[in-house]
Amino acid sequence: MHETQPGTPVAPLQTSLIRAALALAVIACGLSLRWYGFPLGLPAFIVKYGGSLLWATMVFLLAGVVLPRLTRSQLAAIAIVIAAVVEFSRLMHTPWLDAFRLTTAGALLLGRIFSLWNLLAYAVGIAFGMWIDRVAMRGPVGWAKAP
Repeated sequence: MHETQPGTPVAPLQTSLIRAALALAVIACGLSLRWYGFPLGLPAFIVKYGGSLLWATMVFLLAGVVLPRLTRSQLAAIAIVIAAVVEFSRLMHTPWLDAFRLTTAGALLLGRIFSLWNLLAYAVGIAFGMWIDRVAMRGPVGWAKAP
């Protein structure tokens, strides 16, 4: 069976606003997980890779804010490239880059230590981003659907 689509497509500005709101919610969840995960007794695996997953979800959504006319698959490809570049950039060490990575912003945006496992977390996060984007673009419950 084919999934039904909304009767009218969502305008690019509205798409960007929805994705920006989702990105803000994901950022709040990611920061909460990183700041409160350990004090709440969550396992290190959940805090570490949950944060990476949410970071990649944010990258997908922010790409969609900037490029609202692209398909989810195109946005996912862009997000995967960004995530891979950021992860592999951790193998580069210069004094200014290492100094930035030691700051809170640097640790949250670029991370500190290279891990291939992060790439898997990013892939799952991008898939999650595609799913929440699809759900959000359906519109409110009860919105008229095309036949």
